[in-house]
Amino acid sequence: MQWTSHRVRQSFLEFFAERGHRIVPSAPVVPYGDPTLLFTNAGMNQFKDVFLGLGTRDYKRAADTQKCIRVSGKHNDLEEVGYDTYHHTFFEMLGNWSFGDYYKPEAIAYAWELLTQVWKLPAERLHATVFRTDDEAYDIWCHYLPPERIHRFDEKDNFWEMGETGPCGPCTEIHYDRTPDLSGGRLVNAGTPQVIEIWNIVFIQYNRRLDGSLEELPVKHVDTGMGLERICAVLQGVESNYDTDLFIPLIRRIEELSGRRYPREDVRHPDGIAMRVMVDHIRALSFAIADGALPGNTGRGYVLRRLLRRAERFARRLGFQEPVLWRLVPVLVDIMGEPFPELRHHQRTIEQVIEAEEANFLRTLDRGLQLFEEAVMQLQQQGETVIPGEIAFQLYDTYGFPLDLTQLLARERGLTVDTDGFQHLMERQRHRSRQAQKVHNLQAQLAPSLQGLRSEFTGYDELETEAVVLAVDGQHVVLDRTPFYVESGGQVSDTGVLVLGGDTYVVEDVRRVGEAIVHVCSTDVEPARGERALARVDRHRRWAIMRNHSATHLLHEALRRVLGPHVQQAGSLVAPDYLRFDFSHFGKIEPAQLRDIEALVNEKIREAIPVQTRIMPLEQARKIPNVKMFFADKYGDIVRVVIIDERFSVELCGGTHVQNTSQIGMFVLTAEESVAAGVRRVEAVTGEGVERYVEQLRRRIEEEQRHAERLAEQLHRLQQELAYLRLEREIARIPDFLARAQMVKGIRIVAERVALEDMEQLKALGDRVRAALGSRGIAVLATVVGDKVQLVCVVTPDLTEQYPASELVARLARQLGGGGGGRAHLATAGGRHPEKLPELLQRVPELVAHWGTETVEAAS
Repeated sequence: MQWTSHRVRQSFLEFFAERGHRIVPSAPVVPYGDPTLLFTNAGMNQFKDVFLGLGTRDYKRAADTQKCIRVSGKHNDLEEVGYDTYHHTFFEMLGNWSFGDYYKPEAIAYAWELLTQVWKLPAERLHATVFRTDDEAYDIWCHYLPPERIHRFDEKDNFWEMGETGPCGPCTEIHYDRTPDLSGGRLVNAGTPQVIEIWNIVFIQYNRRLDGSLEELPVKHVDTGMGLERICAVLQGVESNYDTDLFIPLIRRIEELSGRRYPREDVRHPDGIAMRVMVDHIRALSFAIADGALPGNTGRGYVLRRLLRRAERFARRLGFQEPVLWRLVPVLVDIMGEPFPELRHHQRTIEQVIEAEEANFLRTLDRGLQLFEEAVMQLQQQGETVIPGEIAFQLYDTYGFPLDLTQLLARERGLTVDTDGFQHLMERQRHRSRQAQKVHNLQAQLAPSLQGLRSEFTGYDELETEAVVLAVDGQHVVLDRTPFYVESGGQVSDTGVLVLGGDTYVVEDVRRVGEAIVHVCSTDVEPARGERALARVDRHRRWAIMRNHSATHLLHEALRRVLGPHVQQAGSLVAPDYLRFDFSHFGKIEPAQLRDIEALVNEKIREAIPVQTRIMPLEQARKIPNVKMFFADKYGDIVRVVIIDERFSVELCGGTHVQNTSQIGMFVLTAEESVAAGVRRVEAVTGEGVERYVEQLRRRIEEEQRHAERLAEQLHRLQQELAYLRLEREIARIPDFLARAQMVKGIRIVAERVALEDMEQLKALGDRVRAALGSRGIAVLATVVGDKVQLVCVVTPDLTEQYPASELVARLARQLGGGGGGRAHLATAGGRHPEKLPELLQRVPELVAHWGTETVEAAS
């Protein structure tokens, strides 16, 4: 029987479903509403509230296959990935849970039954570990295993904790012995592939507090986890996880692209390490992007960027000089797209994000590697083996090299990195940033004097409030209640006035210090603690802000619908005169897409949709379909939800909004640009802002028209000057024309092509040539303008009766497919065949020589 990964996964879920477990979907690898985690790193993350006694489920037993990423914090497997055959940054955790239902006896019994009766693993190859003081678990295992295959360990190996704080408890682990002679007892927990952990069963009974102490949980739970990759390796009879059907197709694709063979027999071979890193990291990157994360410079974005750059560095070892990781995505989708359809749904987005990030990194990689090589050469000349922290910091700060990438490069050259020096420079940078933030820090200035003061915000319902003065400190006034909105969530603070003791003070800014709202006035305020005051918000300005804030919500959803669900807010500014919105997107936005985005927002404005706000528990808000929550924001237990058509825009938001989208008036995008790799910015105006913008455009158009008129006038003058100069140049050539003239019947014949632009210039030149000829002279001058020929014929006064210019030029023009006419002394013509002009000019003397004869008639 072939245990494919799909069959292993399915049999696990079916086993527990038959035993009363609810099969629940995997949580995203990007955790929602849990500030303690960058990524979901265990199956129990989504049940943390249950373990803490803060939440409940309508079932007592559950099972699932959870997508997990472990790249930071306590559970960090990054450095081992690639160098062995069983560590991963991304893995599937098969798990089953009991929420206050069964405990140690049943949990161990289920595990034993599945392993030995369903999957038919040899019982003699299984070992169990327990926490050193957990006699209960030890005694239960004695029913299944002999004592010599039950091992006690301390906190390091058998006390499970999710993080620095949170649920925890003793655990029992099941290990599989791969040694030929079943001698693996001494290798349990020794970090060798010969004996590997395949299942961890955690008995959650404590909560780890911030001070490190443990408190008993109200109810005891069971949390188990088994890596799909490891159990597949065991069931498929291979020693390496990377030899299972979860990885082999990916490795084969790399073999095809690189032309190199995967060295399966040598785990330390550089090519094998590189391939394992690439296939592991593409899994973590793809699942994270599918669940909404993007590479960036902070938080989980920085972790993803580190992963990609680490994989890219190993790809170079295989000879790849162009982006290659994105080419593995289709193979991954084929492997895992069925159990995780989000991969298939977001496949194109994943490919584009990874390819763009690869290309961006490769542009800086060569320059950073050159700096690294120069540093290594200098170290070798000096006999040193430690790369200075300054170099590592420069590689990080200028070229985007994570410290671990520099350490990897150093290790390949037999060097180390001065990490203390690097961290010192990093701390100096952070200190400079903190110092910059302390400038005008109102919080630090006023906090001591405002302790215990609390202001109520009333600005959702009113823009003018009577209040009591709680404190005055120079320009700063605190009231017991106020309609002034404090800058938050991208929305700027309100401005307005305070009327106090008969005096009116202009409020320029509003800040929150603790629970007090501080009004920053333009001048010092006379002390008036306990007096009554009138707080009045600038109504016109507030309405402009509300229009822009509601439009920002519409814009966010419009961006997602036009550009794709990968769009996530990366920053915003809601001001009275415009709005700005930064968001994740991997490419330039086409003009047609911008038009579609703008049109969709205006469509929603015209639909006159009521803007609803609801106050509800955070847990209830999370269940609203398509609700937008932003990981950077910190939410309390009770949140405010702004709804603009439940099928369109639902966001957690504390800002101020219009009552109906029709009040926005109109929406116009005014700018679009890139502000960072993978982050775009748009700016827009609404309402009166559109009127101002249109007026600015009108003025700009008028100014451009005036400028164009000035340019046209200037161009005309320049053209006149150029025409004059050209005419003067041709006039200067008249002596040359006369010198080349041919004598026919005692008549001087001038036939020349000149460089003039129009007929008036040509006639003026003809007059000058006729004057220069004086008597007994005929001249034919021609120029080509575009694809047309222009001719002028002049005849001296003594020859006009015998050789009228009008008849001469008409005969010539017919040969050019045109016609002409004029007076006896000067006539003009045009023609359509400039290619015939050289021959025609050569025949002018012949025309004069045979003028008046039948030959001339025939020739013409």
